[in-house]
Amino acid sequence: MSAAAGVSAECFTAHRRSLFGLAYRMLGSAAEAEDVVQEAYLRARSAAEVPEAPGPYLATIVTRLCLDVLKSARARREAYVGPWLPEPVPTGDLLDGGGAAAGYPGAGAESPAARMDRVESISMAFLVVLESLSPLERAALILRDVFDWEFDALAGALGRSPAACRQLVHRAREHVAARQPRFRATEAERRRLFEAFLDATARGDAGALAAMLAEGASVTPDSGGKASAARRVLSGRDRITRYLIGLWRKGAGAIVTRVASVNGAPALLVYEGARLATAVGLDASPTGIDAIWIMRNPDKLARLGAALPLLPSRGLPDARA
Repeated sequence: MSAAAGVSAECFTAHRRSLFGLAYRMLGSAAEAEDVVQEAYLRARSAAEVPEAPGPYLATIVTRLCLDVLKSARARREAYVGPWLPEPVPTGDLLDGGGAAAGYPGAGAESPAARMDRVESISMAFLVVLESLSPLERAALILRDVFDWEFDALAGALGRSPAACRQLVHRAREHVAARQPRFRATEAERRRLFEAFLDATARGDAGALAAMLAEGASVTPDSGGKASAARRVLSGRDRITRYLIGLWRKGAGAIVTRVASVNGAPALLVYEGARLATAVGLDASPTGIDAIWIMRNPDKLARLGAALPLLPSRGLPDARA
């Protein structure tokens, strides 16, 4: 342990991005993640002493704060109006380099495959699946598979034995695997599919749009009851194509759009005046579009709109943007 009391502001700032990424994955809410990170800073600043390696120490504080938040989150989301989706966040806010950058236990240099895994870990599809896990399973999976923690370190953070943490991770992996496509689309495939999706929707080509949809595809609109949108998940190719083309025709001529990288993938941002009113993204596998998400809740769009103000669309962004 170091003799100096508390974590310095400079030290905390160096870890802040990774800590936000951890809290966001845990909570699915950028606003709640910011609150947790701020509370972690206050606690770390007032600590009597801190370890020589502050990264795991700070991440442990954030993890435990997130577990406290998750205890009350389920009740709030059960009262939510319509389907619930995670708050969309600019990709650049979340690709923090992970454990290797923050000095977390067990973390090594990040390979291209590891980076792809990190992009997947902020996708809407993955975050939605995380919602179905218990808080401890969620924390164990994120710390182990996203931030590369060893099981001994994981046990210290969660207050469980290493064996119990192994079981938590095993159960979480099984659950995630059962609810996600066996194979995933490459970044290039996603970009091509997204371009084709926008083109078919704008042209009102129901046949082309339906052909892109994988079997079992769905549309999840999230308005929280604060904007006009369907209040249930939509499925079936005919129903989905009619809904999407109808939305586009309804707004044509009255909206301005741009494309940006959101949660690791291209998303269409729709503005009414200077206000971001809608964000639309998709998740895909080699068989086509598996899920389309439509965010209309103004509370969840505020941060994204501030980070990505209205600009002319210039094609699809790189996921690293």
